[in-house]
Amino acid sequence: MIRGKDNFFQKMYIVFDFLAIQASFFLAWWTKFIAFFANNEEHISIQIYFLWSIIYGMLSILIGYLFNLYYSDRRNTLLIKCMTLLKVHSIGMVCFISFLFLFKVIDFSRSFLIIYYLTILLFATLGRAVAHVAINYTNSNNSNKRYIVIVGAGQLAYKFYHQVSLQRQQKFEVIGFLDDYKQIHDEKHQDLSRIIGKTTDLQYVLDHHLVDEVVLTLPLSAYEKYAEIVDICERNGVRLFIIPSLFKIVPARPHVEMLGDIPLVTIRDIPLDEVSNSTLKRLFDIVFSIAAILVTMPLMVAIAIIIKLTSKGPLIFKQERIGKNNRPFLMYKFRSMKFEMDGSSDTLWTTANDPRKTKFGAFIRRTSLDELPQFFNVLKGDMSIVGPRPERPFFVEQFKEQIPKYMVKHHVRPGITGWAQVNGLRGDTSINTRIIYDIFYIENWSFLLDLKIILKTIANGFINKNAY
Repeated sequence: MIRGKDNFFQKMYIVFDFLAIQASFFLAWWTKFIAFFANNEEHISIQIYFLWSIIYGMLSILIGYLFNLYYSDRRNTLLIKCMTLLKVHSIGMVCFISFLFLFKVIDFSRSFLIIYYLTILLFATLGRAVAHVAINYTNSNNSNKRYIVIVGAGQLAYKFYHQVSLQRQQKFEVIGFLDDYKQIHDEKHQDLSRIIGKTTDLQYVLDHHLVDEVVLTLPLSAYEKYAEIVDICERNGVRLFIIPSLFKIVPARPHVEMLGDIPLVTIRDIPLDEVSNSTLKRLFDIVFSIAAILVTMPLMVAIAIIIKLTSKGPLIFKQERIGKNNRPFLMYKFRSMKFEMDGSSDTLWTTANDPRKTKFGAFIRRTSLDELPQFFNVLKGDMSIVGPRPERPFFVEQFKEQIPKYMVKHHVRPGITGWAQVNGLRGDTSINTRIIYDIFYIENWSFLLDLKIILKTIANGFINKNAY
């Protein structure tokens, strides 16, 4: 029904933005060096300028991904999209100028950059406005409208009706509902299209109305009616969509896989189950962790020396945590507490004024420097750079009984940082809310989302008031 349309518009916007940037380049070049501001001063060649414009085009698209510019959100108005464009290209231009400085391209015209930036904003904004008007015009044209009949008038049918009414990329009109037990809607749904008959009236409706699609929302108890409805739709050349009643008990977005000719429905679509995705993430983890270890090695040596000089006990604190597929592993940290032999730290929360902490330990916990050894966990494969934070077995046993869907976080490798953490959910914060963010990350993973989380981790800083 709607499959592929969001992906199409996403690609269309990416291509348009890239072309708009290059068109802006030529207009800015003409304005600066040929028309109004032309002078006899020597300048670097147009080929070098154009090469950097290509680089800026790719950079701005990457930043656009990080700011969700190309993700479909039908609730966003044109104004919100234009403000996002302004944010993306403002940040992009700052990064671009930083690259020019880094690569010592000192002869780049500053007035050209100003004209270039303003022209990009003009073209990109005009493009979004034209697309917005075109979509609205297309949706107002009845020749593009899709007419739907909904079979069933239960809660699932109502939910579908309200969801389809939110679609802006394509206009849908529900002709009516067919239901064997209702003649009118419940009082709170009186504004919906009316119930126009029973399920046995489907052939009559198709004969007397223009219908493009039939959506079947009947429960499994009405399974004997499915075959006849499918047959009627096939004979009339009408597309049929079936929303299974399992939808009400499935806790996430289902995903269909094929085993031979047998369809298997998994209740949770996890992108990292794909070999290509998991391989990409693992390769990135290895490269990033090696680089991080090399860069922070002098700092880790200094921390180790201070720990050794200021308190007794081992340098590295190893604590059992639960990782991917509920497998336990030892997570490494620089020791920040007084050495204990009874293992009480495995069953106690750390508090703000915890007497077990050393003075230097309090500092490295507050600045997250105690977590630097976890890059070795990443290198070993126990953890990832980005993922849900791992917890101790004692608390996992508690939370899995108290918090719905808590154990879903163990479908992927735990991380040093995560979507929950960059949204302020570190330390003494709601576990229930953290799980919501963790599940969002698991179900919406992408390489760009990982990069976004890493950048936000750096931007937010490592000092956290909730880190005890």
